[in-house]
This record gives sequence, structure tokens and C-alpha cells, in this order.
Amino acid sequence: MVKNKEITQQRWGNQIEYFLALAGGAIGLGNVWRFPYLCYKNGGGAFLIPYFTFMFLGGVPMFLMESALGQFMQSAGMAAWNIIPAFKGVGWCSCVIIFWLNCYYIVILGWALFYLFNSFRSPLPWTTCGNDWNSNCCTTEISVYENGSSYLVKPENCSESVSYPELEFWKRRTLQVNKSPGIDDLGEMRWELVGLVFLAWVITFFCIFSLGTKSTGKSVYITSTFPLVMMIILIIRGVTLPGAMEGIKFYLKPDFAKLKKIDVWIDAGTQVFFSFMIGFGSCTAMASYNEFQYNSFKWSIVLCILNASASFFSGFAIFSILGYMSEETGIAVADIAESGPGLAFIVYPRAVSLMAGSNFWAVLFFGMLLMLGLASHYIGVDGMVAMLADIYPSVFKTSKKGRPILVAAISVTCFLIGIPMLTQGGIYVFQLFDKYGASGLAVLWFSYFSSTAIAWFHGMDNFYAKLDKMYKKEINVYAFPWTIFGFVLKNLTPVVCSLVFFGKLSDMGRTTYDKIYEYPAWADTIGVFMALTSMICVPLVLCYEFYRASGNTFKERWQFILQERLPEQTLVALAKIEEEKEAESKPALNSKTDFVD
Repeated sequence: MVKNKEITQQRWGNQIEYFLALAGGAIGLGNVWRFPYLCYKNGGGAFLIPYFTFMFLGGVPMFLMESALGQFMQSAGMAAWNIIPAFKGVGWCSCVIIFWLNCYYIVILGWALFYLFNSFRSPLPWTTCGNDWNSNCCTTEISVYENGSSYLVKPENCSESVSYPELEFWKRRTLQVNKSPGIDDLGEMRWELVGLVFLAWVITFFCIFSLGTKSTGKSVYITSTFPLVMMIILIIRGVTLPGAMEGIKFYLKPDFAKLKKIDVWIDAGTQVFFSFMIGFGSCTAMASYNEFQYNSFKWSIVLCILNASASFFSGFAIFSILGYMSEETGIAVADIAESGPGLAFIVYPRAVSLMAGSNFWAVLFFGMLLMLGLASHYIGVDGMVAMLADIYPSVFKTSKKGRPILVAAISVTCFLIGIPMLTQGGIYVFQLFDKYGASGLAVLWFSYFSSTAIAWFHGMDNFYAKLDKMYKKEINVYAFPWTIFGFVLKNLTPVVCSLVFFGKLSDMGRTTYDKIYEYPAWADTIGVFMALTSMICVPLVLCYEFYRASGNTFKERWQFILQERLPEQTLVALAKIEEEKEAESKPALNSKTDFVD
């Protein structure tokens, strides 16, 4: 960690570390875990159309805006939104969203650790039936029809649908969801998962506390490249399996009827924002560690392209294996597995079990999954720490004990709130958090108000002027293609976000799990309340800022809360720029005077 003596601001060691740190956060589990299951849920190729639409109309402009905001204000979250105090609640909204995300995201790391430790067992426990957790319908026996197609042979003592070991290891061993009838009866605590999630929190705490910003940037050299290599290996193995092309066809061939469903657009939009970390405050926090005059625009564009590419290519790994499993079982690709969060923990284990030296590949893959998750989770927690630290810098930035205490407080609080997700019925709670806490309505709400605040109330001309000062004339922000960014952010992003937001409100249905279990009304009510905890911040803080504003009339108070309040770090940086301009102009003036004499 390096510090600027004048403004005591944390800094990246060099420019590439900023890019790699954001890459570790953005190109993570959202690409290899969340994107495939949402794509599978929404009809494969049909999901790609709204996904890329949202990426260009929402994801890219919002990512560029949040990054530029954090760098200019040299602050994160709430402090960054002093650029337009009337919308300071947007910063609080992102803080609450990332809080809910930190509570449930780490549960995935607990699952990854569980699979990682089981990868050392031979044979791999998810490849066999006959274990004490398996049902009577679990089978690995395959029979072949005369036409060459195959199917799983139903055991004689099986009275229900036939099942396969990967699915049962996930449901009956990892989650033990078969022992919980629903969210109103979560069953017993899964102490194995409790211990593993606690371990993940301990690792996160020491990463933030001991490594710091500079070391994090260097560690992502590994966490950003190793997963790419593993994904390429899985894709190569997947496409060589019989039936793989059927799965890939399902992935790439769009079902246009699916596009009429609002949920497809909601899932696409929220996945774009999820993988681009929009609304979480992480982009703003990481960019605040940049030097004031640094061209982060070019890295942001590259990262957006890499992020979308990682999601797209991860689909080939998942759907090629789904095609093979469909060929093997005789079940259609659309029905071969559940479409929920567990899809990756069913399909990926199947893939590694088909490789020679499966234990070795299993350890590598789940180690990769763990690294991806830790990198993303680190960015999320550190982003929240940065937001809160910027509110009370004298406590959390100057004091050596302040930051560790804040990290510990966040870790313990999020761990305790996440405990219900570590019960036998924890997946029901997890899915509720995933739907309402850090996605869906809350993220769309944030995106609408943040884009409107910058583009309309602060003004794109003012924002462009700030970009021009930061980028040291390296790029002309007033020329093509940068003007597209402003046009989309001002005219299209708010419209798209509001349309999908109200579409979701008009089509709010009950939450379901595994296409069978329907959540009770009270559970969805709690979910809506969870979303409101972040959304309510925008109007509440607006009212508070208006109440304490200077002025006697409504107009005076309103104008007061629209005036930017630049932090000391930004003022110092702007003053340096003016000094440099004056220094550059003096030699020119002196030479002109000499010529006249």
C-alpha cells in the first residue's frame, strides 16, 4: 500500500493493477456460475439478445460513469455522490445493496470449498451411487436404444423419477435440501458449511487487512489468468463429447417466444449489472485509488469486452456438457438439470469427472472457482469498507486500528446474517437474497437514479469537462466514439432501466425453486422489504439534504443541494493542474517579451 503524503489516499502500485483488480471482481463467479444458469433458465440463445442489448445500453455506460465518478471525487460510495448532494442517497443505496450481496455471495465460496475438499477423495463422491446420501433412484447404468440414443436405466426399487449422482451429491449431500420441506422449515444446521463459510470470511478479512491494495493488484495476475486456462480446457473437453452439439445448439439458437416474457429481460439486465458490478459501489471504490490524472477509460472499455466474452464462452462449457448429459440420459437439454444456482455445481463436476486424472482436474477447477469467488468477494467487501471509511476518514483512514475494526465488524455481521443459508433449507433463503437483495428491482432503481443524476441534473457537459481534466488530453471526450457514451447514458439508459423496472413490478410472481416448490407469500414479502431497504435510501436522503440545506425558498434549497461539494483530495488535484498550466504558459510569455525587446 502506498500513500500520498498530502491527501493520505490509498493508491494502486501501477495502472495495470487497477485493471486486474477490477477484472478479478467483475470476471468472476458471475460469469462461470450465474450467467450459465440464467441463460439455461431463459431458453439458451434467447437470453443472449437481451443480455447484449442491456450491456450496450446499460452495463458499459454505467460502468464508465461509476469508474470516472470514483476517480474524479477520489472517494467511494456516499462521499463520491457529493458531486450532486441531492442524489447522495444513491451512494447509500449502493452501500445497502453490496451489504446484502456480501451476506449471501460468500455462501457460494462455502460450496466451492466443500467440493474442493471432496475432490481429494477417490473415486470422486459425486460420480457414484450407493452412498448413504443417495436415493433408491440414483443410477449410473446406461442402456442404448437400437437407434444409438441412450438413457439411464431405472433401478428396480425406484418409484420416482430416475436420478444421477452429480445431482444427488449437490442436493442430498451438499445442501441436504431433501430434508427441508420449504422455507418455513429450514431443518438442521449444516455445520460443515458453517465452518467453511467462516473459513472463507477469515481469508477475506486477512486479505483486506494484511495484503492491501497494492498486493491485491499483484495477486490478480494469477486469479485472472488461471481461470481462463481452466475454462478453455473445459470447453475443449466439452465439445468433444457425444451430444455436445445439441447443447450448443440450444445455447446459440434463440427461442424468440421467450423474448415476450419480462423475466427474461429482467434476468438479462440484472446479470449485466451483476457481472459489471453496477450498483455495488465497487467500481467507484476501486477507481478512487487511481491517481487523479489517469486514463481509466481505455481500461474500462477493455474490461467490458473481456467481461462479456468470459460470460459468452463459459456458456459453451456448460451447454456442451448439458448436451452430453441429455444424450446420455435421454432427457431433453431444457429439462436435464435444475435452472437455479446449483446448475454449475452439477454440470462442472460432471465435466471434470470425465477427464483422465479426474481428481487432479477437480482440485484445479474448484480451486479456480474459489479464487474467482475470493477475488470478487474481496472487491465487494473492500468496496463497502471504502464507502464507510470515506464517511468517517478521521476514524477509519488515519487510525491504524480503525480499518481492521471496520472490516471485522462487516465480516461478523454478514456472517451472522448468512447463517440461515447454511441450514438444510438454506438454498431457499439464498435464492431469496439473490432475487431481491442485490439484483432485480434494487439494481435497476440505482441505475435509473444514478444515470439521471449525472446526465440530467449534473449535466453531461459538466461531466465531460471533468473527464477532460482527468485524462490529460490523452483522449478527446468531445469526439466520437466517446460522445456515444454520453448520448446513451443520458437518453437510453434511464429509459431502459425504468421500462424494465415497471415491467417487473407489473409481472411480480411468486418465487419458485427447482420449478416445483413455490415460496409462500410471506417469504416474497420479506424479499420485497429487503429490496426496499436499499431503494428507500434515495428519497430519504434527498429529503434530509433538502431539510438541512441553506435557503429560505424551495428554489434556493433545491439549487443548494445541486451544487457539487468537492473533497480536499480533488481540490488539491485540480489546483495542481492549474499550477502546471500556469507554469507552461510562463515560458511562452517570457520568450514573447524578449522578442519585443
